[in-house]
Amino acid sequence: MANIDTIRLAVLIDADNASASVAKELLEEVAKYGTATVKRAFGDWTTQNLVGWKGHLHRHAIQPIQQFAYTQGKNSTDSAFIIDAMDLLYGGNVDGFCLVSSDSDFTRLATRLREAGKTVYGLGERKTPEPFIAACDKFIFFEVLRKPIESEALAQIPDVPDLKELLRQAIRETARDNGWSRLSVVGSLLGKTHTSFDPRNYGFKKLSELVRAQAYLEVKDLPDSTGFVHVELRLK
Repeated sequence: MANIDTIRLAVLIDADNASASVAKELLEEVAKYGTATVKRAFGDWTTQNLVGWKGHLHRHAIQPIQQFAYTQGKNSTDSAFIIDAMDLLYGGNVDGFCLVSSDSDFTRLATRLREAGKTVYGLGERKTPEPFIAACDKFIFFEVLRKPIESEALAQIPDVPDLKELLRQAIRETARDNGWSRLSVVGSLLGKTHTSFDPRNYGFKKLSELVRAQAYLEVKDLPDSTGFVHVELRLK
């Protein structure tokens, strides 16, 4: 398994379609998957619309890419974003991309980058259209990045897929002859079949915490030879 410190990621931010309020948390999330060797934010920085982003650019060493709106009603920012992404792809100096936007216009870009063998992480609001979410290897909602008030429990994000149905299906498909599924295998399948699956969407920081809280699951801990505990699941 690759060391995340050696995985080079390009973080491309559609500033017109991404909230500046989660800039710090966004980059902390990206750091879980690799090192952000490229950080660029695209938009028309001469307008007042992006004032909220300006303070974060210097603080987090994000390079602003100026793109004027040449034609009324046309999004020139998207074009600049896509051109830079393809330049970076052909440059061969990054291993993956973090596409920060809630805009479905980047669906084909995400697909093209994955076709070229690059890992694509999407980050956007829950309102992000499903085609863009599905086009990424993993999609993280801004809503789970916002820090909850201390002593306030994480809240479930509305309109996410039904958890019980997701878990039931994943456990059935991964169950061994004895009827039990390993949590790691269940989690891996969920990540592949539902790119936006995240325990934080349902109010839990970890998958192990989430499954232990579900009354319809039977959970047992099995220590292995390495000393780690494997959680196994079976539907009651």
